[in-house]
Amino acid sequence: MEYKDYYQTLGVAKTASDEDIKKAYRKLVRKYHPDLSKEADAQQKTQEINEAYSVLGDAEKRAAYDELGRGHQYRAGQQFRPPPDWGHGFGGGAGGFRGGDAAGSDFFADLFANLGGTSRRRPQPPRRGEHSHASIVIDVADAYHGATRTVSVMLAERDAQDRIVTRERNLSVSIPAGVTAGQQLRLAGQGQPGAGGPGDLYLEIQFNLQSRYRLEGRDVYQTVPVTPWELALGGEIEVTTPSGKVHVTVPQGSQSGRKLRLRGRGIPGKEAGDLYLLLEVVLPPANSERNRELYQTMAREMAFNPRAGT
Repeated sequence: MEYKDYYQTLGVAKTASDEDIKKAYRKLVRKYHPDLSKEADAQQKTQEINEAYSVLGDAEKRAAYDELGRGHQYRAGQQFRPPPDWGHGFGGGAGGFRGGDAAGSDFFADLFANLGGTSRRRPQPPRRGEHSHASIVIDVADAYHGATRTVSVMLAERDAQDRIVTRERNLSVSIPAGVTAGQQLRLAGQGQPGAGGPGDLYLEIQFNLQSRYRLEGRDVYQTVPVTPWELALGGEIEVTTPSGKVHVTVPQGSQSGRKLRLRGRGIPGKEAGDLYLLLEVVLPPANSERNRELYQTMAREMAFNPRAGT
């Protein structure tokens, strides 16, 4: 069988800390998320990343894996055969450390099926499966009102022959109002399978930010197109915000880029954020003779140099 270099898969050194491994895993999961990634092999990459983390993210499995490579310079893709007693003493019970508890490739199936020996420890109760991590992309309005969304994730499960296989699952997820970017939603029992039951699935919130929105914590910045006369003359305008339609007053003599603050109109929470409306002038097109004449009249009668003093 071919050797798999899990450290190379996650892009970390063999001396990486548990926290560094977790950070690298989450970064790669976001990079190859099917809703965000443009990579042709995103699905395959996701499977490889999950398999690598199922080993390196578990202290006992990582120790067994490191023991395999100690004193050798195995390379990814290299043909190799593990020593018959390398896994002796790992795992709980006479069956040794079984790779069936992880999302597995043929590497896992062949490698861990051959482990034997007697544990040096007292028997441990069956362990739950590993927790899984993925991302879910939502709209800004979902954070205001809450929503139910369907997310597709690649998760491991046992087939009829009790083998670990990775399949795509569509899960219905309830998005609570007030969620923020980077927050994690826990789906109990939707993680990797294990002898003691499945682990949990953690979904990291990411936003599908259209060009008119920007987020800073619970504060929302929204670009609002306005006409030159609305800026110059001022007055009330209607704006569609993530929480609904509002009427705001544009002060007379405003310039493009002016920021209007609506307190408490950001993402809701114990302390709701604010909504900032960024005024952006949109000029009418000079696409008719009449419109060109109006622009020419403005040029003559309202002539000024906007670049003076710059």
